[in-house]
Amino acid sequence: MRDRLRKFTAFTERLLPHETAYLLRHHQLEDDERIAILERVERNSREVTDFIPYDASIDKRKYHHLRNWMEKKLAAIDVDERHAWLLRLERLIVTDSIEHEDERQLLRAIRHYEHPGFYFMKFYEVLGQYRHFLQIRMRYRDYALVNDFLATHAEAYDRSKQGFDRLHAVTQDVVEQYARRGGESWQWAESLERVFLDKQMDGLNRYLALVRLTFVSFNHREYDRILAHFDRIDRAFRDGRNYSPRLLTNYYGNRMLLHAYRREYERALYYGRLSVRSRNYDHLFYVNNLASLLLRLDRQTEALELLQGAKQAAKTTVNSYNRIGYTAFYLEALLKTGRPEQAESYGDSYLRAYRKEILRYRWHLFFTVYLLALLRRGQAARALRVIRKFKLPDRDAAAAHKPGYLPTIPTLSELARWREGLLTDKEFHASFRERLHSLPEATEERERFAAFCRELEPLLQ
Repeated sequence: MRDRLRKFTAFTERLLPHETAYLLRHHQLEDDERIAILERVERNSREVTDFIPYDASIDKRKYHHLRNWMEKKLAAIDVDERHAWLLRLERLIVTDSIEHEDERQLLRAIRHYEHPGFYFMKFYEVLGQYRHFLQIRMRYRDYALVNDFLATHAEAYDRSKQGFDRLHAVTQDVVEQYARRGGESWQWAESLERVFLDKQMDGLNRYLALVRLTFVSFNHREYDRILAHFDRIDRAFRDGRNYSPRLLTNYYGNRMLLHAYRREYERALYYGRLSVRSRNYDHLFYVNNLASLLLRLDRQTEALELLQGAKQAAKTTVNSYNRIGYTAFYLEALLKTGRPEQAESYGDSYLRAYRKEILRYRWHLFFTVYLLALLRRGQAARALRVIRKFKLPDRDAAAAHKPGYLPTIPTLSELARWREGLLTDKEFHASFRERLHSLPEATEERERFAAFCRELEPLLQ
């Protein structure tokens, strides 16, 4: 019995506030104890750090039944579950192995369809396959229903497909500017906004447009603009529209970044902790973002615990960008919690194993922390060898003109030279001050570089 309650607790710990808000709003429960349990579930899902245990005196069967009800209720509105169903049906139709019950559900979905569905394009394509299946078997009545649906929504499908294809060109510019601090993407903002606000467009295109509009807004620091759209999607999730755990987690992750950019750090931490509650393909990306914020706010112990919990995800990911980011933040967390020797060793091993990936993706982030680890360990000469070996001054000079650039690499290089006696005190400190004041005042870059310089103070003695 106790084990069953522990399983219920573990299940509810993965639930997200918008999910439990929907369940609480749309339940038709009559049993007072079940309602009380659901209210406790909703309260616990909102409070990321303050958990209230469930009442063990209530019949454990009620917990079991309530869990089953919650799972079914959420699955019924989960657009990703529906997509999986459509993919299964497509395979069964193409291989002539669809069963009567599957056909009954598909025909019922056509009769009850409300446009636009989230995965409207996939639904339309599956029905295109199903029409062939019906026609050759001379099932005239069902064929007429399917054919009428396809004819009615042909224009909407073409519009959605064209919009989906256009997003590829948009994405190229958006990602290039965000990841490499180059290119331009603002010209796409209005068209992306129109797609997201178009209630006749399918949900997938609207979601993809919002994600790209989020990147554009972050690139150009138009935070108020994207906040209004986040509030719209927030209301949709609470109503159970266009929902899946994956989409909801992505929303939390993006909202964390938004509030961090707006310097609303407690709200950012709240959404960041929600974003890492469930595990999915992008879990490591959300962990990295939350860890970065925690480190910036000097909550290094919490950051280290978070990163240690994601070690397996970092080992198994095929995404080099996320893995290198994880490693850099892990090294930083080790340094800030007084483990420089461990940071040096971990950095050495990682550089030997992944030097090509580091140089291709996030070399500036990795080498900033790795060189700092070497200097903390009194390895100034070795730091200079690393700088020469990987031609970091040349790489840094090529990146210096890009937005968001911080002169951390040349600063660490000069610090290493000074500690090796290759620069006089006067030369080093003059260069140090000049580099700090070269960044415009009252900017995020100036603030971040000043924080970085404060970390170097123990090495300036």
